[in-house]
Amino acid sequence: MNRGTKARDADHICFGLDRATDEHSLQLFLQLFSQKQLLQTLIPRLNGQEITTLVDQLSLLLRKHLQEKEYHELFLNDPDHHH
Repeated sequence: MNRGTKARDADHICFGLDRATDEHSLQLFLQLFSQKQLLQTLIPRLNGQEITTLVDQLSLLLRKHLQEKEYHELFLNDPDHHH
């Protein structure tokens, strides 16, 4: 994705209109948030508590909304995981 595409994607982020728009906006937001250069800039600036809080919140969402098999397949990219 080039820089112009990223800016156009950001233009489509809007929350509060309806569920479909919120879901699409969240997907775009998280894709922008997870860009390597942004993370390499942001993460060293986070304090220990901010790191812990972010990991705890994301882990809570994964545990709440994914079954173990989905967690391994979708998050860990481990389709061969067995209990």
